[in-house]
Amino acid sequence: MKALTPPDLRPPFARYAHGIEIPAGWRVVQNSGQLGIDSEDHIPDSAFDQAMICFDNIRAILAAGNMVPNDVAHIKAYVTDRAHMAGYMQARDLFMQDVARPPASTLLIVSGFTRAEFKVEVEVLAAAP
Repeated sequence: MKALTPPDLRPPFARYAHGIEIPAGWRVVQNSGQLGIDSEDHIPDSAFDQAMICFDNIRAILAAGNMVPNDVAHIKAYVTDRAHMAGYMQARDLFMQDVARPPASTLLIVSGFTRAEFKVEVEVLAAAP
């Protein structure tokens, strides 16, 4: 994949690319949005801990498709308050810490999810040869 960050655009606000080019013929995995709930139905209070669960789940989904975080082309995340952005971003950066090429990224603030205790939801688009 190739990061697309044209020099005539304002640089990204964080560690992401403005766009990603996926070569023709690559396999693609798109996960459903993952919420901060673990396999035992525990939902932690902090946005960081919820985001860590989201990214752990995404790592497992990628592995099921024979992919790893390095194969992520785009991350789309939703938080319920600006106050949750820092915790989400910290978890995202940990998930992507060993990835040389940052993915494209979208972060939206939404009014809520299916249950009031959820603060973060994350989905990714990944591609690999």
